[in-house]
Amino acid sequence: MTSYIFTIGDAIHSLLPNAEFSVSGNDYDRIEWYSENIPKPTLAEIDAELQRLQADHDRKDYQRQRADAYPSIEEQLDLMFHGGYDVWKAQIQAIKDQFPK
Repeated sequence: MTSYIFTIGDAIHSLLPNAEFSVSGNDYDRIEWYSENIPKPTLAEIDAELQRLQADHDRKDYQRQRADAYPSIEEQLDLMFHGGYDVWKAQIQAIKDQFPK
């Protein structure tokens, strides 16, 4: 299996939110499955979900970078009050340009 920032438990919760299980570490063979009416996902299904979760996380990296770079709402309102809308918009646009989609 490839290394991800997500765990097998994350993938199972994403695939089957109502499933009841426990997992020791991050090992498919150490999953205890308690949901009799829900089939346990295969290793291939879990790996595919881990890839999807990781790709989605990576695709949204610009959002996290922007959130860290934006001034607080209070600072933005103060900038808008003192500098006007165009000054505020230019500052926000600079951050969007620095971290494009």
